Amino acid sequence: EAVVQEFRPAQVGESFGPTWETCWFKVELSIPLAWAGREVHFVWESDGEGMVWRDAQPVQGLTKEGEKTSYILTRSLKESEPHSLTLYVELACNGLFGAGKGSMIAPPDPDRRVTLSKAELVVFNRDVYELLVDLEILLDMAQLLGEENQRSFQALYTANQMVNVCDVTDPSTFPAARDLAAAIFSQRNGESQHTIHAMGHCHIDSAWLWPYEETIRKCARSWVTVVHLMEHNPELTFACSQLGLIPVLWQAQQFEWVRSWYPGLYARIQDFVAKGQFIPVGGTWVEMDGNLPSGESMVRQFLQGQRFFQEQFGRICSEFWLPDTFGYSAQLPQLMHGCGIRRFLTQKLSWNLVNSFPHHTFFWEGIDGSQVLTHFPPGDSYGMHGRVEEMLKTVKNNKDKGHVNHSAFLFGFGDGGGGPTQKMLDRMKRMSNTDGLPRVQVSTPDQLFSVLEKESSQLCTWVGELFLELHNGTYTTQAQIKKGNRECERILHDVEVLSTLAVAQDSVFQYPASQLQRLWRLLLLNQFHDVLPGSCIQLVVEDALQYYTEIRRAGAQLQEEAVQSLCRDLLQPKARSTQSTLVLNTLPWERTEVISKPGPDGAETLALVTVPSMGYALVQEPFVPPQPVAVRKQEDGSITMENGVIAVCLDMMGHLTSLRLLDCGRESVPDGCYANQFALFDDVPLYWDAWDVMDYHLETRKPVTTLLKPLEITLAGGLRGSVKFSLQVGKSSTLTQEIILDATCPYLRFLTQVEWKEAHKFLKVEFPVQVRSTNATYEIQFGHLQRPTHWNTSWDWARFEVWAHKWLDLSEHGFGVALLNDCKYGASAHRNILSLSL
Repeated sequence: EAVVQEFRPAQVGESFGPTWETCWFKVELSIPLAWAGREVHFVWESDGEGMVWRDAQPVQGLTKEGEKTSYILTRSLKESEPHSLTLYVELACNGLFGAGKGSMIAPPDPDRRVTLSKAELVVFNRDVYELLVDLEILLDMAQLLGEENQRSFQALYTANQMVNVCDVTDPSTFPAARDLAAAIFSQRNGESQHTIHAMGHCHIDSAWLWPYEETIRKCARSWVTVVHLMEHNPELTFACSQLGLIPVLWQAQQFEWVRSWYPGLYARIQDFVAKGQFIPVGGTWVEMDGNLPSGESMVRQFLQGQRFFQEQFGRICSEFWLPDTFGYSAQLPQLMHGCGIRRFLTQKLSWNLVNSFPHHTFFWEGIDGSQVLTHFPPGDSYGMHGRVEEMLKTVKNNKDKGHVNHSAFLFGFGDGGGGPTQKMLDRMKRMSNTDGLPRVQVSTPDQLFSVLEKESSQLCTWVGELFLELHNGTYTTQAQIKKGNRECERILHDVEVLSTLAVAQDSVFQYPASQLQRLWRLLLLNQFHDVLPGSCIQLVVEDALQYYTEIRRAGAQLQEEAVQSLCRDLLQPKARSTQSTLVLNTLPWERTEVISKPGPDGAETLALVTVPSMGYALVQEPFVPPQPVAVRKQEDGSITMENGVIAVCLDMMGHLTSLRLLDCGRESVPDGCYANQFALFDDVPLYWDAWDVMDYHLETRKPVTTLLKPLEITLAGGLRGSVKFSLQVGKSSTLTQEIILDATCPYLRFLTQVEWKEAHKFLKVEFPVQVRSTNATYEIQFGHLQRPTHWNTSWDWARFEVWAHKWLDLSEHGFGVALLNDCKYGASAHRNILSLSL
């Protein structure tokens, strides 16, 4: 499509755009005959991300920020090679990290333009390049090994000798200078030296500062470059003077994108997977958030990922890699075990703001006792460049020295893609076994973990969650995304329950497997660790909300089809039958609840129904509760509601001033305290705006006190009582809440709607309760977790804002209060106050 367009002349120095546009350049090259025997490169530098196409196939990514600005046309020009050829350069008008206006994480500048600063045909002097890399390594050794280490002086004097021997105008002097460096690099280490397992790495966020669509091209740009490197750096599985390259890629979704859009590149990747060079690890559909997806969603991440790797590459992943997500649920070890994984690698806890995590290699134990061998690369990065400084840090930083003598080293440009470079490989080639430096071998995840398993007898065990002491704001940022995720998880659950029951009952019904897989993959994609947390640009949010809309639409249709099949006979209108309503329960326990149903005149009517576990009930005659809800307005404007189970009192501001459990008379709200108290906090983090809320925000608490509409009765009792009020929040936001008590119901419901127009503010709702406990309980995936309600230690107060799923609970012996939600994740429980972040 691009090739058949009309092209106009372009000049170096021209600018192209705006942001997110694509420009194609037709590059006609003519290599001088005088360059015979020389290495010839096409050099291209611009502010945008580029890709070279040759013979209708992608051959090289071009990214200045990723130190990839040249395409090798020939390593030694022969007469038989074409001297004239045509290339195409696809230029994306965005940088490696998007197009932030003023700073990387600012919203994209829609009018940013990228400049073509260089387009040249050059002779590359490989001898000079090798000489410079030699000198770089020697100078780093001289500077970094320290005055107490004789190797630093040996490196310094060798570099000095090289300068003396080398005449830059006489290439014949270069070999003698290189021989001096080789003598240093060939002096070997002792057997006890630490071994670094170097693995090529290319972390590509599926969406972040760029939309999903741009990620497809990022994958192609990065991976075609990796394949090109592999073709000239044969892969080896042991420490040797030659270096191989093993890129680690773990997101099945990204493989699927490349398979669909770049089939030629994908076929080359499959070849290198078969050779053991391209190593699929991780086993999930995307690198998902480690906290917020439900248990079922996490299982589906592994199911879809492992199934894809099995189908495409003939193997499942034995390592789970999740290096860049914002904390790790205590349920993950059990889920890993269930998916055939016993090994885990991440590094994100090195970002902790308060406490330094005490291990780099350890056993991680989940809530059921499942254990996985866990490794954090001690260099605290997944984007190393193969420098001496990084190797020394990897050894010095390792907190498990003496227990294990091996660690991972992930090298390559990341986050926005890019991957390894030839220079990174050439640096490490010189450090493979050089006295004074750790031993460096290009390795595989399996080789690393196999040797760690052999050394694991003295390792420590960490029990419970791996909580990241940073990015706590991601539990709350982008409320619509959080709501969409929870709703769509519930919809897909219900569709699968009803469809399964329909298949069991009706042999004609076709289980919608392919439709469900499509919807699940959309939901799983949105659980990527910068989308579900909300730490992405507006373009990505808009895409995500569209995907949720599609899941809701298609899910409702599939649900309707399943119900029609499952309950066909019940839905047939029968002569002289009284009108009835079919009510389904997709949860595994019997439920008695008040529901809304359309009446004969179209108006909503209420009914109290009891529906069995995973079953149905037909509602015909209205069922009268044993005790109807009583709603009474008091002289002071407060309103009481009571249903025989609980009794509540609310003041004119909507505060819950009393919540009593009637069978024991126990009061839940402490004297003089208000529950359902909205509070506004300043939210000005140190840097990561959408990601973070800092502990000092707690010092800025301001109760919301501006009443717009006082509390009024909206339903006067019977099956349901309800009241409503409105508040002004901050300068220009409004909050309207309806509080509902249903017959026989042991809980009070709050339907809250906020028109949010504040900037750098944080809204929460607080419930002080008359319960004393040193721990609160929070729902997590397929289980629960306890966290302290006190701040005794730095580990305690660093968890001033935590995540939970559908509930948090504060209980003492014989009594407790739980706070439930249908679309929130941020929460806290400090002393006796339960707080939900809105």
